[in-house]
Amino acid sequence: MGIGSGIVLFVLGAVLAFALNVEVDWINLDLVGYLLMGAGFIIFLISLVLYSRRRTTNTPPDIIE
Repeated sequence: MGIGSGIVLFVLGAVLAFALNVEVDWINLDLVGYLLMGAGFIIFLISLVLYSRRRTTNTPPDIIE
């Protein structure tokens, strides 16, 4: 879920920053797009780190009788 939400935020930010040519007086859409892209990238990285930590398993040592 975290990886997908990071990608969605990044794509929305890229659309706002690069593809949308709308001038709004009260907000800078380029800045909002860059902020969303940064947040999406950070969420994506954190999700990857947490996912890689979850996949490691500790196997018990072999018991020799």
